[in-house]
Parts: sequence; C-alpha cells; structure tokens
Amino acid sequence: MSDPIRVAFQHGLARITIARPPLNVLTIAMLDALASALDRAAATAGVRLVRLDAEGKLFSAGVDVADHTPDKVGPMMAALARLFDSFERVAVPTVSVVHGAALGGGCEVALGTDLCVASDSASFGQPEIRLALFAPPASALLPRLVGERRALGMLLTGETIPATEAERFGLVNRVFPAERFEAEVEAWIGMLLSFSGAALRMAKRAVRDVRDLPSADARRALDRLYLEELMATDDAREGLAAFLAKRRPVWRHS
Repeated sequence: MSDPIRVAFQHGLARITIARPPLNVLTIAMLDALASALDRAAATAGVRLVRLDAEGKLFSAGVDVADHTPDKVGPMMAALARLFDSFERVAVPTVSVVHGAALGGGCEVALGTDLCVASDSASFGQPEIRLALFAPPASALLPRLVGERRALGMLLTGETIPATEAERFGLVNRVFPAERFEAEVEAWIGMLLSFSGAALRMAKRAVRDVRDLPSADARRALDRLYLEELMATDDAREGLAAFLAKRRPVWRHS
C-alpha cells in the first residue's frame, strides 16, 4: 500500500500530498503523518513555500467517522491538536490547493494553511452539525477568516458552499477554472517562489506576531521587526538596489 501522506522537495517548494483516493478520508495515523510532514518541511533548509494538495476526485471528505467513537475520539482530538500546532510552527507560507470537496476535517486542513487556491469545481463545508457534533478547529479559525456571522452560517447549517462563494467570503484567495487548474496553480505558486524567502517568512510573521495585540502595540512591534530584522537582511538591500538599477534581483536568503 502506498503512503497516504507523501512529501516531496524541489526548488524551494515542499509539496505535501494527501494520497488516499478517492475520498482522502483522514485517519488518526494520517493526521499524525500530516503533522510530521509539516514539521519536516519547516526544518528543511531552503524551503520557501509549502503546498498541501490531494489526489483523487476531491480534496478530503474529512476525518474518519470511525475515529469519533468514544474509544478513539480522545486520540483523534489529540492528533488534530498536534496537526494545528504544526501549522503554527511553519515559518514559511503554506498554501492549500483544493479541487472537489473539502468537507469536515478536510475543510479544516485547508483552513490551517495561510493561503488557499481552489478549482471552480471545489466546495467547502463543515457538516458536523448533522451528526450532532461541532468542528473545534473550524470554530476557532473560520470566524477569523470570514467573520462570525458567516462562520456560524456554515457551522450551524452544515451547508456546503461553492469555491466562488468561498472566495467572496475570504476563505479562498483565488479560484481557477477546472480545465486548466494545475497550470494556473503552478504559475501562481511560481510567482510566490520567485520572491525572497526571508521576505516571505517575515511577511507571514508580521501578520501572525501581532494578530492579538492592540493596534498601537502592533504598529510598534512591526516597526521594530521592519527596522531591526528585515532591513538587516541582504535581500531587503538587494531588492531596493535592483529596483533602482532596473535589474532583476538575486536573492541570497532561501
């Protein structure tokens, strides 16, 4: 049997693939493997971006219902917690690439990434309420992304929304046509990979470090980060010099 979670590294990209088609139902072992894959990507020198995608006709139908039974629900919740702790530890940007449906835990995995791109045939939903359950990670993450009322709309009705609506909500960054989805995704990710790795990491850190601070404290913290750390990098100096010289920058920091 092939590994249900695959990891590959190439040219600054760490690509993590959920490979349990056709539905990519997530088991406890797969949640642990996803967390390990993210930790491995975070610890690998030269990685500037993490792509999370899936094989099969949909992204993921969610966490295996069999792992919600009383004897397994504790370990399942612990595995979910480990996975989202791993998302938080990744310093470089993470991008989920969604085709087909991302439901339940599958939707939550997409919520865990910094960015999300989707096919126009994709859809997103948290149907846990139909089983008399709720979705803990989504309950924390969705309101931050789409606002409380829209989050409650998804969580309380269990409705699945199409990618175009998810983009309007702010859950998805870009929607690409299904017939040229992979080409569009590769071009979009290639754009991100063309940037300085140091700048990508600091731009992500700038948002995450201050998200719980009052605005005045956030501004002061970001001023320090910009002046004391970003402007001390070779890449910041190179980017400015290249722009003024009207030449292509050569980044030193992966």
